[in-house]
Amino acid sequence: MALFIGSLLVALTIAQSAPLAAQSVQSAQSTGHVEFTALVAPTGGRPEPVRQLTFYLLRKSMENIRAEALQMAPAPDLDKFIDRLDVSAELKAWMKKHHSVRLAGGDFTKGLTPEEILNVPEFFKAYMAHNAAYRGAGFPEPKYKEKERTTKPDKYKAQKDQYEEAVRKFIVAAPDSVKGMDIEMIDLNPFPKWASLAAKQDQLLDSRAFQMAQERYLAARADTDLDGNGSFASVAAGNYWISMLGGEALAGDVRLHWDIPVTVRRGETTRVELSNLNATRPATESQNSAN
Repeated sequence: MALFIGSLLVALTIAQSAPLAAQSVQSAQSTGHVEFTALVAPTGGRPEPVRQLTFYLLRKSMENIRAEALQMAPAPDLDKFIDRLDVSAELKAWMKKHHSVRLAGGDFTKGLTPEEILNVPEFFKAYMAHNAAYRGAGFPEPKYKEKERTTKPDKYKAQKDQYEEAVRKFIVAAPDSVKGMDIEMIDLNPFPKWASLAAKQDQLLDSRAFQMAQERYLAARADTDLDGNGSFASVAAGNYWISMLGGEALAGDVRLHWDIPVTVRRGETTRVELSNLNATRPATESQNSAN
């Protein structure tokens, strides 16, 4: 009797575990795995493993998530920023034409044309102040008199036009005379204020994008080991992106992050090598040259 009861219990246990085993096998067949290795090579050096950093498997690329977040928090409008500046209409028009509020640096002065220097009051004033020391040493001297603006307007205009043409020719003949004129516009330059607004917007945008990534699009996360290896186990089949969100991989003078697509197939293990070749430079590096 005892033998019969024992056999019955074994049979019941096997019967109960069979569906669970079948379910486990079915689950394993409907999901896949991702194994990855992350390596960073410093300039002129050998690749080094990215140790103990968190990687994320996302259902949407960080680039697209950031674009989605940008719709919720639009970037500052440069034209509206320019409209609020206390500068001449000519300078505002120049800024909008060049999509820049940077009034400093060698690239700025080198890019100015003689016509722009003459037609934008702030540029002309800065140029004249910067070249004041060269008066009497070949620099054009004005013949028009301010008091004749109203008493002899035709004469005043003709002589003023002649003087501006002489200055234009001087700029063409002596392009180095433009160098350094931006020093006279230090207090006028609105770029630091614009850069501060853009930096705050970038911080807000990054924070919102990272939050959206984790709350809406996160499929899995994994930390790399000391050899730079990591894995995402039992992931539903589909298309994903391997990302670091706000993290960076460092090696010497190189800073990288990844946001690369990966396809997970049922019952298969996908292997990915993350390296300098498929990495993305941090956005902050490209902003250094922004207007």
